Amino acid sequence: MVDYKKLWILLLEKKITKPQFQSMLGLSSTTMTKLNKNEFVSMDVLVRICKMLECDIGDIIEVTKQTK
Repeated sequence: MVDYKKLWILLLEKKITKPQFQSMLGLSSTTMTKLNKNEFVSMDVLVRICKMLECDIGDIIEVTKQTK
């Protein structure tokens, strides 16, 4: 499982709304839905996010144990 809670906190700290974030990166609504639901997205998307926010991948995503 993945958790993007760190991403949403980072966006709040930088005062970037989710619609602004989506627009800035040119993310599809499908990708935004996956991020909101803590589903896997491509490594390309994660790298683009890190470049835009000037952070490392560990600053935006956490890998968690899968619950049954």
